[in-house]
This record gives sequence, structure tokens and C-alpha cells, in this order.
Amino acid sequence: MSTTSPAAIEITGLRKAYARQLVLDGLDLTVPLGTVTALLGANGAGKTTTVSILSTLVPADAGSATVLGHDVRSQPDAVRRLIGLTGQLSAVDPLLTAQENLRLMADLRLLPRSRRRHRVDELLETFGLAAARRTPTQALSGGMRRKLDLAMTLVGDPRVVFLDEPTTGLDPRARRDLWQQVRELVSDGTTVLLTTQYLEEADQLADTVAVLHGGRLVAHDTPAGLKTAHDAGSLDDVFLALTDPEAPSTDQHEEIA
Repeated sequence: MSTTSPAAIEITGLRKAYARQLVLDGLDLTVPLGTVTALLGANGAGKTTTVSILSTLVPADAGSATVLGHDVRSQPDAVRRLIGLTGQLSAVDPLLTAQENLRLMADLRLLPRSRRRHRVDELLETFGLAAARRTPTQALSGGMRRKLDLAMTLVGDPRVVFLDEPTTGLDPRARRDLWQQVRELVSDGTTVLLTTQYLEEADQLADTVAVLHGGRLVAHDTPAGLKTAHDAGSLDDVFLALTDPEAPSTDQHEEIA
């Protein structure tokens, strides 16, 4: 795939199996700096496994992956200093307040005391949580808890952020609020790799969309490019066409020209 932007993430020949179940089967993917790439796929397609490997949580069986030039296998500490991860499950402590959760994350990130207070206040304001700073997290709405999740991910100013199905379970308004936060994040130069099962979310947010099927990359293009290539009115139609079990298999995938 040719691109004029430097790569934030480079994946080559990535393979991963759990017991006898092959999850990733030679994945190749490039994510340019300062962009959003949406990783789509049915349940079990390898989306979360890809994110887990890139964030150094699990090792790959074969292949290589780098984040901002650092190898995830041989330089995990360097990678962890540069990334943030919002997983499918909430990382907030329900007994702590929003402010306390952010302070805890600032401590874990070893922010200097002088920087910690400013960063916590800044994130509370940015995510519309200032009025709830002293509210126990268990009393917040699902949308506000998810915003706090993302705010905690950003405490250390990561240059690459992994969002693993970040809006699952949110109502439409909360989902769109989170979309706006992601847009602002990318406008400041952060790179985002997003996994989602909401095709509208990918269409709205992503510069490029990568589709996984059977552990392999079967398409990678802009949302508009995918819809044009498949003569489809929506990414839903594209996704269904690419993952149709009756469709003939191929080792080739569509790429950005």
C-alpha cells in the first residue's frame, strides 16, 4: 500500500493462534500518522487480538509489528510509553470519583506533581466531566463513564491510541459525543486505531477502513473507496459482501492506491 504519510503502525505477516484456533493468518497493515483507521470484522475475526499484540499485552506467534518505529516484541517498554488503550471493558474504579480515577492514572503514568493537577483538570474540562469531578464513578451515566475511560487513556499524552469497541452499549447521543472527542484528538496529531462493529461509526470517523475476515485482511481503503469498489450505498453493504461465507476466497485484498 502506498501512502504519502509516515507510518505510525506497521504490521507484517502477523500470525496468532489460541490452541488450534488460528485467529490471525498473515496480517499486513499500515496505519499512517495522524489518522484514524477502523478495523472491522465479525466476532472472532481478530480485531481485539490485533490490538492486544500492538499494545504488548499478548505476543504474536509470527510476523512483526512496530509502533512509531519501536518493535512491540523487543521494545515493549518504549511502545507502552507512547500508546494509550481503551478496552472493551471499563477501566474505571467505580468507588473512586472521576477526579480520583484520573489522579490514579496520572500517578501510574509517573506524571510530575506539578503536571498532574493541571492535566487532571484539563481532561475533566475537555470531556465535560468538571461538574462531576467529585461524583463516585458508579453514579455516572454509561456515556460519562466511557468518556472518563478515554480521558484516563489520554493522561500521559499518548501519540497512538487504541480504541477497542469504545462506544458499545452507549446511546446515540453519547456515541456521537465520543466521536467528537476522537475527532479533536486526531486534529491534534494523535493516531487512532479503532475497532468497532458499528459501520456508521467507521464511516463517520475513519480515514481508512481495514476489514478482517478469517484472520486475513480482505480490504483496506477509504470508506468512499470501498463503497465505490463494491457499488454499495453503505459500509454495511460492503462489509456483508466481503464477509459473505458463500463468496469465493482469495488471497488478494483491496488496497489504497
